[in-house]
Amino acid sequence: MVEGRRIFEVSELAAGIQELLEQEIGRVWVVGEISDFFRARSGHCYFVLKDGGAQLRAVLFRGNLARIPFDPEDGLEVVAQAEIGFYRPRGDVQLIVRSLEPRGQGALQLAFEQLRSRLEAEGLFADTLKRVLPTWPTRIAVVTSPAGAALHDVLQVTGRRAPGIPLVVAPTRVQGEGADLEIEAALAAAARLPDVDLVLLVRGGGSLEDLMAFNTERVARAIRACPLPVVSGVGHEVDVTIADLAADARAPTPSAAAELAVPDTWPWVQRLDREADRLAHAMAAVVDRQRLALAGLAETLQTHAPRTRLAAQRERLRANQHALNAAWLRAQDGWRGRLHENRGRLGRQAVALVPDRTERVVGLRARLDRATRVATAEHAGQLRELAGRLHALSPLAVLSRGFSIVRKAEDGTILRRAQDTAPGERLRVQLEEGALEAEVLSSGDQAGPTR
Repeated sequence: MVEGRRIFEVSELAAGIQELLEQEIGRVWVVGEISDFFRARSGHCYFVLKDGGAQLRAVLFRGNLARIPFDPEDGLEVVAQAEIGFYRPRGDVQLIVRSLEPRGQGALQLAFEQLRSRLEAEGLFADTLKRVLPTWPTRIAVVTSPAGAALHDVLQVTGRRAPGIPLVVAPTRVQGEGADLEIEAALAAAARLPDVDLVLLVRGGGSLEDLMAFNTERVARAIRACPLPVVSGVGHEVDVTIADLAADARAPTPSAAAELAVPDTWPWVQRLDREADRLAHAMAAVVDRQRLALAGLAETLQTHAPRTRLAAQRERLRANQHALNAAWLRAQDGWRGRLHENRGRLGRQAVALVPDRTERVVGLRARLDRATRVATAEHAGQLRELAGRLHALSPLAVLSRGFSIVRKAEDGTILRRAQDTAPGERLRVQLEEGALEAEVLSSGDQAGPTR
């Protein structure tokens, strides 16, 4: 044994190395590539951090892993914040990692790309899953913050394009820790609202950190689990979120989402106005044609009214009576003239006859008188027969036999049945001479009294 040498036990030296590493080096930042990544059942992760010349074992405990927004994986170059640890049972040096950042890009962007690739490979963004939006929604649920500008934009656009479509707000926070849980619950609540057939998921612009609630697997699966079509309008035009990719339709802004959800009713209003004008003109033309037709029917009815026809028949009857009287007078004058002429001629012939023919002349004269009387009686009988037939056809003859013509005082309608009247109705009774005004006291199968 050499004098002055200090001999360490292995455990003593290992403890010294551990103490030296912890006190002299402490927490460091190390850049390297992840290799041999392994997640244990306990939730802890073990991997190797290496570069071109060396490698170190590393451990990432479960509590620290939960604070990392992306999934560590082989081949990923990272910057690790770690402490140097020395595992004395095996004499291994290892890095106890507290946090990880991707080298060359932000952790949030990497987390977005990783989640997008995984869900896309699963088929969650497939076009075959996209549902058709209703052409004319009955009621729209808006999942957003009640205090945000996005809701104001949606109300302004829908109020201008389709003010008749009602909106209902499913309130939720749209950023911050736990906002994705509230968005998931709001989507489920919107699907349970009565008469809702479309959901708008909207939020105004912001940084990637502000939009992280819309870049989670939970929100993506909540959108696909919603039984109603979902339109996503998150951020500005340049922002693309996981919610946009999972939705049935994506709009670049909340205003654009509202325009996509509701139809523009102004062209329909203009078309309805034009059709209303056409209908009004068509109706006016129909009314004018019907008015002219009604006037023609009224004129025809007036021409064929019983009162008009009776007046015409009465005039024809008077004319026939005057003609008959004139013919009778002319016939009488003719017969008297011919009789006088025949008598004079017969007298002259009788004077010229020889006395021995006096008796024959007397006989002929007697025969001529008889023939004249017979002819006169025969013509008088024919004339009386014609006058009687003409008189029988006259309505005035009916009145002369005690009958009367009863008309309604209101419109002159001739009554033929008692059922055509009603108690209290005013009547006009036409007699042979003059007329009476009457009122019906009762009507039915048997005529009641009038006054």
